[in-house]
Amino acid sequence: MIGERIKKLRMEKGYSITQLAALAGISKSYLSYIERDLRNNPSLEFLGKIAKPLDTTIEFLLHENIENESEMKLIDEEWQKLLNHAINNGLNKEDFQTLQEFFIFKHWKEKKKTRRIGKWGWN
Repeated sequence: MIGERIKKLRMEKGYSITQLAALAGISKSYLSYIERDLRNNPSLEFLGKIAKPLDTTIEFLLHENIENESEMKLIDEEWQKLLNHAINNGLNKEDFQTLQEFFIFKHWKEKKKTRRIGKWGWN
C-alpha cells in the first residue's frame, strides 16, 4: 500500500513523521493517517509534496507491484535525453521500430557470419 511505501522510505531517510511533514509542507496527522492506512487515497498533490523529500516519484508511490524504485526507472536520464533528441529531430514510433528491427537483423547477420567463419573458416 501507499502508506507502507511512504513509511519505509521515510524510515530509510531517517525522518520522523514530524520532520517529513515539515519538509513536505503537509499535516503531520494526515501523514500519520496515510502511513497507518486509515486514509488510503491521497491526492496527487499530497503525493507530489511527499515524493520530493523522499527522493522518489509519484509513480513509485502509486505502484503496488514494484519492489524497489530502481524497477520504476525504466529509462535512465541519458536514454531519456537521447530519445527526446531523436523525437525532436522527427523520429516517430514507426521509425524507431524500423530502426530497432534493422539492428536486430544486423546483429543476427553478424552472429550468423561469425558462426560460419568459426565453424568453416570462410564467409
